[in-house]
Amino acid sequence: MTSGSQEINSQQDVYRLGVDIGGTFTDVVLVGSSGRIMTCKVSSTEDDYARGIVTGIRNILSSVEDQNQNAHVSEIMHGTTVASNTILQMSGARTGLITTKGFRDVLELRTLRMPRLYDLKWEKPPPLVERYLRVEVNERIDRDGEIQEVLERADAKQAIERLLSEGVEAIAICLINSFANPVHEQVILEVMQEIAPDLPCCISYNVLPEIKEYERTSTTVINAYLLPVVASYLDSLVAKLQNEGVRAPLLLMQSNGGLTTVDQTRSLPCHIIESGPAAGVVGAHALSQKLGLGDIVTFDMGGTTAKASLIENGKYSRAVEYSVGGGIMAGSRLLTGSGYRLKVPAIDLAEVGAGGGSIVWLDPAGALQVGPKSAGATPGPVCYGKGGTEPTMTDACAILGYLNPNHLVGGELSLNTELSKTVFTTRIAGALGLELEQAAYGAYEIASANMIRAIKSVSSERGRDPRDYVLFAFGGNGPLFAGAMATILHMRRILVPPAPGVFSAFGLLCAEVEHHYSQTLRRVLQNVDPTELESGWKVLEDQANHQLSLDGFPPVQRRLIRSANMHYQGQIYELSVPVPEGPIDQAAVQMLQDAFGDEHERTYGHRAGPDEPVELVNLELVGQGLSTNSRVPEGLHAAQDTNQRATTRQAYFGRERGWMETPIIAREALSKPHSGPCIIEEYDATCLVPPESEASLDAYGNIVIELRE
Repeated sequence: MTSGSQEINSQQDVYRLGVDIGGTFTDVVLVGSSGRIMTCKVSSTEDDYARGIVTGIRNILSSVEDQNQNAHVSEIMHGTTVASNTILQMSGARTGLITTKGFRDVLELRTLRMPRLYDLKWEKPPPLVERYLRVEVNERIDRDGEIQEVLERADAKQAIERLLSEGVEAIAICLINSFANPVHEQVILEVMQEIAPDLPCCISYNVLPEIKEYERTSTTVINAYLLPVVASYLDSLVAKLQNEGVRAPLLLMQSNGGLTTVDQTRSLPCHIIESGPAAGVVGAHALSQKLGLGDIVTFDMGGTTAKASLIENGKYSRAVEYSVGGGIMAGSRLLTGSGYRLKVPAIDLAEVGAGGGSIVWLDPAGALQVGPKSAGATPGPVCYGKGGTEPTMTDACAILGYLNPNHLVGGELSLNTELSKTVFTTRIAGALGLELEQAAYGAYEIASANMIRAIKSVSSERGRDPRDYVLFAFGGNGPLFAGAMATILHMRRILVPPAPGVFSAFGLLCAEVEHHYSQTLRRVLQNVDPTELESGWKVLEDQANHQLSLDGFPPVQRRLIRSANMHYQGQIYELSVPVPEGPIDQAAVQMLQDAFGDEHERTYGHRAGPDEPVELVNLELVGQGLSTNSRVPEGLHAAQDTNQRATTRQAYFGRERGWMETPIIAREALSKPHSGPCIIEEYDATCLVPPESEASLDAYGNIVIELRE
């Protein structure tokens, strides 16, 4: 961004900060214009996340040799879990909803889809707005935007006053068919500003001006639910950064993989719910482009969850909607209906409940299970010595010799392996009649199998063969499990980037400012007037240009990307299709129709005949603010790990191989290829190179593991 940037001496290194909040650690990455990269991990401060962020920034800036280091920070990019945690913990604002008479129960009716078809005990999550806080008004607008019943200002005032008397902290306004004509929502907003101008309030037309009543209502309610919480968090963070002397522009990662401003986040916090997971995929995409890798599967494993995403032909895939707060996703696009629906663009991720903190347990039948419940940061794995009593995957890896008890987080975190052995012996191995290492390795294999579900959901379940893709592994635990997963899937190559444990924070630095706009326009393509489409996108382009101008981007630094949401007439769900550049004429409309058929066949395995009408549903547009310089340095130079470590360690690789004397090396030692098994220890992660493989270092500093057939 150009606005708010500081004058920097051209001979000085300019630094950019990436900060990503995780459940256990807050990761900070500092990258200089020369490619110099520094990393820092601090414990997340759940009572006030901003405090942990400032601590991490302070620590990492202290390592910069310049005396006036703060002045050289040009940008701060931030991925946060504040919004998602607010929903998961049900700790958002006391929210009221004003809707059209007869639509009070849309939030409870939801859709007919269920996440588990044959689970008779499954219950829908409770609405974020209790029924007595949902107020109806007399008004009606039809689907074409024509007013059927006029909304009286007195009715609007009465509804607002009713909610104010109940002590609501935010109000969501969503009226039937307001996507076609927002005039009644605007009336309520005007009255609201007269009565309670300081109370957070949002209308659906500004949040999601699209058809689908439940999705639009749910998204608007979630946005209102988050407004006070996110605003308070941003106020605290900005104040603490300024007190620290860091006044560089602050940008936040959105779920769609683009950055946005603090002001935009204050009004549309629903766009940052999945900001952390999105950043890792953005970083993987940027780095793969530098390396000339077109097709990769990203694998991000932390302490609680593992996530996979597909990058194909140099592009990552985006979902047009998703659910949050419904527990862990099962990793299949067929399993929907859980949680709270959000119809906002997001990077398409498959997620399973498997991480370093995942609890290892026995089900009632005595079968070994891993996750989805996690020990979290507190008390954490038993080996942390912080009061944990349940065996976890970190405990299993410590028993197997994969983790250095004295080297985690650069030696800042020590592991008590004896505690792990005791709890695994009493809880797992003894009950199963297995040797300790066999029980621990069994848990490792089950966790790997669970995470393969995520990879399959973005590859083989969508007609892609994972063997044709590179496995791009990162996160604190991703490089530790990638080898086992790639072996099972017969994938031939693994790539582990520099600073893998904080790679999502690095990914923040690769993103561009991005704003998404949409508007419903239902038309059968074969009957559409091209000039109407051109006019519709022109309205969205004007909105994008206005916002990008406010962000400080001149016209030459803007990119506008058009797409269309379409389906076969009668279908419920749409597919997004890119729109050809240039003016919209009849030829462009035909190209759009053909592209939809191709995408439908690619996604679902078939396409309808030429006589089946294709219906346009929504116009979409992405407005990007482009940096003048590349977001990714030509090379990354991580500080070498100078910690002293053992040269070998006993590690267990299953019944066939048993315990093996395994070399322990630093990343830079891979300047010469090294055969597996070996363990690569770094400040932020541990990489396990399995037997019958070879690891080396490429020109960019990535670990490349080649698996033998």
